[in-house]
Amino acid sequence: SLEYENGLFVRGLTRGDGVFGEDVSENIKTVRSVPLKLNGDATVLVRGEVYMPRRVFAKLNEKRDANGEKHFANPRNAAAGSLRQLDSRICAERGLEIFVFNLQSAENMPSRHSESLEYLRTLGFTVSDGSRLCHTADEVVEAVRAIGESRPKLPYDTDGAVIKVDSLALRERLGS
Repeated sequence: SLEYENGLFVRGLTRGDGVFGEDVSENIKTVRSVPLKLNGDATVLVRGEVYMPRRVFAKLNEKRDANGEKHFANPRNAAAGSLRQLDSRICAERGLEIFVFNLQSAENMPSRHSESLEYLRTLGFTVSDGSRLCHTADEVVEAVRAIGESRPKLPYDTDGAVIKVDSLALRERLGS
C-alpha cells in the first residue's frame, strides 16, 4: 500500500499477514516507478504489486552465481526480500518496479473501478496494461484466455488473472 497526502508520498507498507504489514517506506522510495510526487495534490491510498522484471532477476542470479552465493528461487521472492532489506541501498540495486491496481481511498472516490484506474494514470502511477472492461461472461472468459496466452511474453511473472466487478458500490455489497 502506498499513502499520499497532498500529492506527496508519505508511507509504503507491505501486505504482511493481511492485517498488519511492515513499513517499507525508505525502500519503496528506491523503486523508480513509484512517484514521490503526484500530478496534483491528491490524498490517496493505493495498492500495487512491486515486482522484479525477469531480465533483472536473471542478471541478479548471474551476479550471485559469480559471487558464489545461492540463487534466488523466483522473482516474486526476490522482490519481497528486497523490499524488506534493512539497507535501502540494497533495495535500490535490485531494479524493482511497481504497477498499481487499486485505489483504496481518495477524497473524490470514483464510482467504478475502471474510472479509478484512469484516475491513477492521471496522477502518475503505472497501472497494469492488462486491464480490460468486459460486459458479458463470454468477454470475461475471452479476456482470461488472452491473458493466459500473453503471460510468457510479459516482462514479469504472473500467477494468473484477477476478475473485478467494475461497480465499487456493488463490490462493497458483494464482499471479498
